[in-house]
Amino acid sequence: MNAKILLAAGALLASQSFAIIGIGAHYTPNFGTKMTGFSATPDRFNNSVDVSGANEVKLWHGGFDEMMHGFGFKVWVDILPIIDIEATFNIQFGSYDASLFVIKDPTAVLAGPAAADPSAYQQIDLEVELGGTPFGKANPKFVQMNGDLSITYPITFIPIIRPYIGGGLTYYMNTFILNQPFTSKVVGGTYNVVKAELETEMKNAIDGVMSNPAAALDPNSIALPDQNAMAQRLTDALVENIQDAALEEGLKTSIGGHILVGLRAKLPIIPIAAYANFKYYFGGDFPEEIEPGRMAAEIGVGLAI
Repeated sequence: MNAKILLAAGALLASQSFAIIGIGAHYTPNFGTKMTGFSATPDRFNNSVDVSGANEVKLWHGGFDEMMHGFGFKVWVDILPIIDIEATFNIQFGSYDASLFVIKDPTAVLAGPAAADPSAYQQIDLEVELGGTPFGKANPKFVQMNGDLSITYPITFIPIIRPYIGGGLTYYMNTFILNQPFTSKVVGGTYNVVKAELETEMKNAIDGVMSNPAAALDPNSIALPDQNAMAQRLTDALVENIQDAALEEGLKTSIGGHILVGLRAKLPIIPIAAYANFKYYFGGDFPEEIEPGRMAAEIGVGLAI
């Protein structure tokens, strides 16, 4: 009896154990991608750049030089003769810091040494809601998404374990960077509009006092706009408009390709498979601050039927 059981088990293990179709989820780190940012030494302010045209608002952003983490999903078909097909969607992301430095007195004009005085500015550390990504409002992130369509060829037909090589097309989707060109587009118009509103309010307040000579002699009757309130109003408008522009900016798309080596493992009868891929990517367009690492892994499990 034991011999028959062992023989049956051996025959089962020796049979092909791969499914018609499978669907899985995986962890997918990206190796070597870097983002160039401004130095934080000696501090952010002294490495910031003008984004308003006359030093009223300055921008600083950092970068990253570490492994990007991510997740993804995969569908594969094993039933075809000679080749298999995989369709994969991956999301990988890296965080960076960004700050605005906004003049505290919107009615002032700073130039020369005054523009280099950090005490004249309020620092705002930015959190941005990035359109098209699942992170909501958080520290700015560079998010790289890609859809891969791969054709793979099994290297051997070993039962249980199926190693393969292959390649295919990649559709890249990347978020923007909060850099000087992007921020300047938003900040310049916003600052000028809010400044004009504040100047109009201040002029109306002064005209109202000057039109009443008796009131002009009473210091308590002169109710000019509060400087702190003006600065906060400007700050709120800048942050809100940057967030709105981030949602409208959307994703930058491009086409490239990849090659891969991987394997899938599945026991007979049990409808669960494990897989691991290593991919090298080429092509695609990225922001100028991004140096893509081009290499990624996929390690996951899925349902195989």
